[in-house]
Amino acid sequence: MNDNPRGRVLIIAGSDSGGGAGIQADIKTVTALGGYAATAITALTVQDTLGVHDVFPVPVDIIRAQMKAVLDDIGADAFKTGMLATAEVIETVAQEIDAYEGPAAFVADPVMVAKGGGRLLEPSAINAVKRLLLPITDLLTPNMPEAAALTGFAVETLEDQKRAGEALLNLGAGAVLVKGGHGTGESVHDVLVTEETIQVMSSPRIHTKHTHGTGCTLASAIAAGMAQGLDLTEAVVQARDYVHEAIATAPGFGRGHGPLNHGFPFSQR
Repeated sequence: MNDNPRGRVLIIAGSDSGGGAGIQADIKTVTALGGYAATAITALTVQDTLGVHDVFPVPVDIIRAQMKAVLDDIGADAFKTGMLATAEVIETVAQEIDAYEGPAAFVADPVMVAKGGGRLLEPSAINAVKRLLLPITDLLTPNMPEAAALTGFAVETLEDQKRAGEALLNLGAGAVLVKGGHGTGESVHDVLVTEETIQVMSSPRIHTKHTHGTGCTLASAIAAGMAQGLDLTEAVVQARDYVHEAIATAPGFGRGHGPLNHGFPFSQR
């Protein structure tokens, strides 16, 4: 394996047939930010801007084989996880990430519910997230409802976000970014909690329904930055800027929650 290249991101997540979230959004994001995206697909979803209509899970032995094939040949500078769906999948993915010998950051997006309301994580798997994923993550990126599900208390305000971040840090996460897109007000506040600091990162709220895949996109953008050598804060700042512009220039596709403009960096060249 060639250890010189940087920017290799192995994405372990579900496929979104509509192209706005999941593996498709992840690949677009990592590519747009100059990284190299490889994948291990965990499920095929029948999905569009109106919601998730069906899910076909990939057997865990195939998920494991995909990861091993990529890591043994190409390697990775960062891992990013999205839809893992079940405790068995979480256990398999955690084992393979933990066993990888190369230095690689791990950004975990605890995907629980799709933008259209479809459930993407079995309730019984929440404990597996806390027990198996959190202790090996460099960064966990829950939105406010996900943070509430993981901590067991309501997350509705900026102070709640700070409290949730600290609680998840105490459960073993290396760092936590509690996203504020589900909050209210004219600004979106994301709270980055590490062992050293609590940073509140704010940006103007864009009033639009075209926000499908924002969580996937943000986590992949952070992973791409860390894979290319940015420190955590730098990677989060770059990723937030990327997502903000991708929302602002969204193409307006679909009748529901439309996708972002993942390719805006290319259109500006």
